[in-house]
Amino acid sequence: MNYFYNIFFLWILLLTLEKCLITEGLGVNWGTRASHPLPPNIVVKLLKDNGCNKVKLFEADPGVLKALGRSGVQVMVGIPNDLLAPLSASVRAAEQWVQQNVSSFISKNGVDIRYVAVGNEPFLKDYKDTFLNTTFPALQNVQAALIKAGLGRQVKVTVPINADVYETASGVPSGGNFRPDIHGLMMNIVKFLSDNGGPLTINIYPFLSLYADPHFPIDFAFFSGTSSPVVDGSISYTNVFEANYDTLVWALEKNGFGSLPIIVGEIGWPTDGDSNANIEYARKFNQGLLDRISRGIGTPKRSTPPDIYLFGLIDEDTKSIQPGNFERHWGIFYYDGAIKYQLNLGNNRSLTAAKGVRYLARKWCVMAPDANVMDPNLPDSINYACSYADCTSLGYGSSCGGLDVKSNASYAFNMYYQTMNQQKGSCERFHNLSVITTIDPSPSSSNSGRNSSNCRFEIMIDVGRHETRVNPGTSSATKIKQYFSLVLLVLVFMLHF
Repeated sequence: MNYFYNIFFLWILLLTLEKCLITEGLGVNWGTRASHPLPPNIVVKLLKDNGCNKVKLFEADPGVLKALGRSGVQVMVGIPNDLLAPLSASVRAAEQWVQQNVSSFISKNGVDIRYVAVGNEPFLKDYKDTFLNTTFPALQNVQAALIKAGLGRQVKVTVPINADVYETASGVPSGGNFRPDIHGLMMNIVKFLSDNGGPLTINIYPFLSLYADPHFPIDFAFFSGTSSPVVDGSISYTNVFEANYDTLVWALEKNGFGSLPIIVGEIGWPTDGDSNANIEYARKFNQGLLDRISRGIGTPKRSTPPDIYLFGLIDEDTKSIQPGNFERHWGIFYYDGAIKYQLNLGNNRSLTAAKGVRYLARKWCVMAPDANVMDPNLPDSINYACSYADCTSLGYGSSCGGLDVKSNASYAFNMYYQTMNQQKGSCERFHNLSVITTIDPSPSSSNSGRNSSNCRFEIMIDVGRHETRVNPGTSSATKIKQYFSLVLLVLVFMLHF
């Protein structure tokens, strides 16, 4: 009897340890809109080194998915909005997409795909109903394609929505309901997700509340309490995340879907591009978020904590800045995987920077010492540089917003030079106003490391010098499972003899 009891006990212990590793892991968004992206194998190693076992992708990038193969990282793969129309019009198109972007990577590469996100915030008011008639049919066709591929149980569909799909007339969460103009559509989607075991994914951005309204109570955007809570009956909401999330829970409950699973697909805080987008606030917000995740804290309306995907992992210097310059600075890491600010990940762990990153030569393009700031060609030269490179850090309230005219021009010239891979002649396009230097022109170059006051004159990643590797190896959870399986075999052998 003791023999079987010991075997059973150790196996339960193994499963429990594996479950803990999975549930305590951190989810992040991995965007790839970068002029000089980190190699996928380096990013996957970055994920694992920082305990991130869930990742959300905005598109099915083959290189990214291959790198995630057999890594132990759970994947939500996205379908961009511009694919909704063809996928909604043809089941065959959906079947082809699933075969090429889901089935093949699961079977051939061992990618642990758990979700397919159909569209990304397709009902934003700014889209002016562009995707109103294609999102639900695309969702239905992708689900049918997953079932046909034999993946209906393994891979669930979802639709990432923005918080503007619901509202509250009373100003408190209990008044929550879906927008009248899309109420019927949302009910069709919610019912379909419920029938097929899929979650609803919501993106919540407290930063945008502060960005849109300068009078928004700033402490309400964070998790440390507020002097002006939102009182809803017996509940006092002290942060916008809980109030926003529970507004959705109320909207679902009022319409008969109070138990539908919810995933927080995007939440975070940018570090540049606006006066409120800074490292101090980003550290405060994201640390508060991580503390909630590690403690398993839910909300007043739903005590079970949702899966949360932090936005984002790495800065993206070619992402659209239509919403604001901050869009390129959501990463907890810089474009090269360097740490922006430290976070306590729990269990005495802090952030770990990317390893094996290779850079272009240590040289910069700057405004020539003898160039005149009153030169009539200077404004056009700066505009030209910034039309091809990311100059969002030069904006008012941004990390490089306080530079003098010459340094401002140097920053713009250098960003162009780096974006063009330091190609010969790329620093000579500015009417004899620029010159190449090997001395770091960063205002903070005399300081070691990065801090919140730094304005960095970057050197780009050398994307041509990284070796292509297969996969980064098995996850810690898999290794522990293998270890305990070996222990069990040894124990069985010893007890048998």
